[in-house]
Amino acid sequence: MAIATPNTHEVGSGLRCQRAVGSGGSVRHVDHIVSGRIARGLEPFHAMTYFAPETEQYLAAAGLKPGRMCYFAGRGAPMGAVSASVVAATFYNFNPDMVARHIPAAWSLATPSALVDARFAAVDAALRRLLGDELIASPELAEAAELARRVAQLCCCEGRPLAAAHLELDWPEQSHLVLWHAISILREHRGDGHLAALLDADLNGLQALITHTATGKGFLPSFAKASRGWSDEQWDAEADVLRERGVLDSGDEPALTEVGEALRQRIEGETDRLGGGPWSALGEDEAVRLGELVRPLVRTLLKAGCFPSEGVFTPRG
Repeated sequence: MAIATPNTHEVGSGLRCQRAVGSGGSVRHVDHIVSGRIARGLEPFHAMTYFAPETEQYLAAAGLKPGRMCYFAGRGAPMGAVSASVVAATFYNFNPDMVARHIPAAWSLATPSALVDARFAAVDAALRRLLGDELIASPELAEAAELARRVAQLCCCEGRPLAAAHLELDWPEQSHLVLWHAISILREHRGDGHLAALLDADLNGLQALITHTATGKGFLPSFAKASRGWSDEQWDAEADVLRERGVLDSGDEPALTEVGEALRQRIEGETDRLGGGPWSALGEDEAVRLGELVRPLVRTLLKAGCFPSEGVFTPRG
């Protein structure tokens, strides 16, 4: 069996990327369908942050106003004191007017570095509450943290601003925070690639949001509109554009046509492909092992109610 060795090269951001290659110089691959499934399985470990009350509590204590300012500034803080247009561009599906109500005003209330620290403190408190001390101290979580850190450090961040910003943060010391931070890097790396796929599909932020809710696998339309700052009129206008493209049907409640279904499937497939690099560098056995280790942690988070049971996500049939 060929032994994989790292192929390291400099990238424009100053970060170093590693791509694992076999002794003959060929890159070893993890099928992107497999790596995409693993990545999606990890995501709740990061996404719980946006619904945990500790997040707003700690960020508000750092100086921010409660509400959406905590989301925009908390997630955006690793990039530094950037403008509203940068946050809107990198977050993609939020109304820029909504973003501008909170950024750059947030940076006058708390420095980005203070918000990064507050966010880690919030995650620490939330995970301790949701997982409990026994799981926090378990050898399985420590093993997962080490594997997740390894794959996160294999991310190449050309054209991926949020991933690059998160990857340049100092690593925490405690295993549960290492795991969360690594999964956050992987989530932003995958998300940055997802935006490239959306741009290639000629979907702007609101159109991307509408088509995703129309899959029945994401947010309820009412929550998507309110949380992203879009009015009914703006939503309906973009839905009409999508109908003209043949992506949505003519019903009052937007539903994907066959063309729309194929478009979303292509976007998700391309997202998996673009996000596959670090997983191939890690190798399939260790990638699968990481998924196995995180799965029971995610189940515990879900059982503990880390996400709202009503009013946010489309109920599963």
